[in-house]
Amino acid sequence: MAAAPKIQFEVVTPQKLVYSEKIDKLEAPAIDGLIGIWPKHAPLVTAMKIGVVRVVKDGEESQIAISDGFMEVQPDKINLVVRTAELPDQIDIDRAKSAKERAEERLEKERDNIDFARAEASYDRALARLKAAGHQDHGYDRL
Repeated sequence: MAAAPKIQFEVVTPQKLVYSEKIDKLEAPAIDGLIGIWPKHAPLVTAMKIGVVRVVKDGEESQIAISDGFMEVQPDKINLVVRTAELPDQIDIDRAKSAKERAEERLEKERDNIDFARAEASYDRALARLKAAGHQDHGYDRL
């Protein structure tokens, strides 16, 4: 029996190559909603939003917290280029929880302030980190 097809997946930030593996499939937060990619996928380029990328490799699922960027898909390779990307073991849970709390406070106070978008992005990044690190809680379903 032939091995199931794989697709090369690379996650790159301005600082470094974060992830590079042959995977079975992934689910990622594209700007228009979640997108699933399997080997031999049709070519595509899409903008990405803050969230969590779910990767399946050899039947095991892992998650990567990402910020905004873009994804290029070819039948044999996926390039994800984002501002930030963190694997679960790289996430500081206490820092993410603190960032979430600070962002919640700013969101409650600053509805009419121009920094609302920044606070909302900070909140979304904190949620993505917590979700990728496996800290499921009420309110994390936003991503």
